[in-house]
Amino acid sequence: MEKMWQVIDFLLAHKGLFSALIIAVVLIIRRITLSQIRGDVAFLSEDQRNWMSRTKNGTFAFIVITLFILWQSEISEFALSLTAIAVAIVVASKEIILCFTGSIQRASSRSFRIGDWIEVGKISGEVIEHNMMATVIQEIDLYHGQYHYTGKTATLPNSMFFTYPVKNLNFMKRYVYHDFSIVVKDFVNLYPLIPGLIKQIEAHSEDFIEVARRYNAVIERHAGVDLPGSEPHIHVTSGATGEQVVHFMIFCPTEQASHLEQEIRRDFMESYAQAFPDKE
Repeated sequence: MEKMWQVIDFLLAHKGLFSALIIAVVLIIRRITLSQIRGDVAFLSEDQRNWMSRTKNGTFAFIVITLFILWQSEISEFALSLTAIAVAIVVASKEIILCFTGSIQRASSRSFRIGDWIEVGKISGEVIEHNMMATVIQEIDLYHGQYHYTGKTATLPNSMFFTYPVKNLNFMKRYVYHDFSIVVKDFVNLYPLIPGLIKQIEAHSEDFIEVARRYNAVIERHAGVDLPGSEPHIHVTSGATGEQVVHFMIFCPTEQASHLEQEIRRDFMESYAQAFPDKE
């Protein structure tokens, strides 16, 4: 017992060594814990990512609190000596403060959680980790109608949440309002083609249309707004140089959006060729 107290007194007398020992032990425990959570799987599940994020945040908080308690007296003396340059420190650490407050804002507003699809500025992706300083996402291509992972990982400082609106796109993980357009250079009457195109779209949607209607109703109840609905929508507009633009919007499973677009484009081209053979 006496030797144990001697060791404790020695460590308290050499706080730098004690701090390094604490950090090393905690990091080893964190590494072992993360390894156990991950296991041997190639792809992490949402629950695994949640527990890994909690482990990382918990160990970071434990280290900070422990070191603060250990060095409390030195920190107090140091803080008093910095009174004259406090304003300069605040200005220099503005970005860090914004990151911390951005994390608090995210947690208090519950704008997203791990596994959600979000869009911040022009960056969109699935949240895979967040902490007090930054949010990490797997980038998703939403601007070319593909809805697939690009393979890029983006780290967003939490200060961005004060600069850009955070859009939660989580409902798009399963179903999406997919819109695209086809340009027709000849000024012809395209409206007789629309009923047949709608029937063809409905035929392509037979496998999922009932689920799509229920999912659309769930989104409407959750959002509290009247959405366009699960039925296909087609309308025609004119371009600046006289061409016609046929706009399509369908509500479909996200992973099938690109394939359905190609099917609908093919149907339109076949219908157009039959209705206007002299325009080929």
